[in-house]
Amino acid sequence: MSKICAKCGKDFDDSSVTDEMSQKYPSCPTCWAEWNTYSVMVINELRLDMSLPEHRKALNRHEHMFFGLEKPEELQKNPERTKEDNSLRP
Repeated sequence: MSKICAKCGKDFDDSSVTDEMSQKYPSCPTCWAEWNTYSVMVINELRLDMSLPEHRKALNRHEHMFFGLEKPEELQKNPERTKEDNSLRP
């Protein structure tokens, strides 16, 4: 079955997906690999601790922005969400 990638907009075959986690959003293997690399950079840059729920939420927001489900400007418009981001930095 063919799907359209949420990130790049290209068609990809559902059978080419090897990572089950990539089924959260319709994403091609290339974009999912890009997200995996980018998520490590986000975790390291923001010094996120994945054992903390608010840090997992922050990574989830970056994931939504990466796949175009949330715009970066929305973080500035919603101060409740940016307070959490500010509290993550030492």
